[in-house]
Amino acid sequence: MSGSLRATLQLAPRVKGSGVQQVYEQLKASILELTLDPGAPLDEVTLAEAFGMSRTPVREALVRLAAEGLVSQLPNRNTIVAPIDFGALPVYFEALTLMYRVTTRLAAGARTRAHLDAMRRHQAAYARAVSDNDVLGMIGHNRDFHATIAEAGGNPYFTGLFSRLLDEGRRILRLYYYKSFNDHLPRRYVDEHDAIIAAIEAEDADLCDRLAAQHAGQIVAQIQRYIAVDRTGDLSLAGL
Repeated sequence: MSGSLRATLQLAPRVKGSGVQQVYEQLKASILELTLDPGAPLDEVTLAEAFGMSRTPVREALVRLAAEGLVSQLPNRNTIVAPIDFGALPVYFEALTLMYRVTTRLAAGARTRAHLDAMRRHQAAYARAVSDNDVLGMIGHNRDFHATIAEAGGNPYFTGLFSRLLDEGRRILRLYYYKSFNDHLPRRYVDEHDAIIAAIEAEDADLCDRLAAQHAGQIVAQIQRYIAVDRTGDLSLAGL
């Protein structure tokens, strides 16, 4: 079993002293890439054998992943890849869209030059990932870009909630990038980020609100179209 898991995870050679970080990064990449299916068991012993290390760094990595909502620890103390609850997506999207709007609007009134510099750094990294078709880079830098905007708003409660929502949605975003664009993301998403930065720098709270709502809205709409199921399309009414 550990051999097949090693193949699934496509493990890189281990670097001395990097145990926890290696397990964390490679499990996280496999979960976000959906190489490890939602609900897949993550047995500490099997993982330790696959990574060629003790259970301690594996356990610590799983704790970090649980804090990000990527794995779930069950009452029987077993750990699984966190399921994707498609039924909860409507209320998730409501919360996500609201946080896009609130945090971007607040950033217009509280941002500093340091915040703007950080936004531009994350935006530059995101643009490179889009250009290189680096899906995990797109997901990670998009998350960091919007989390930085939340931090600029100055409300740590909003920052914490939005960061958690962004973390929970990364696998949905992965599906969206693949199913909608075959991982070749249009340049307009980079341009939308640039427009948001410009509005924040101009301290135009109303424009920030509109841009954030539009940015979130079109992503949510496309994901909803993807997950919608036409339950009558293949139903034959012949003979009725």
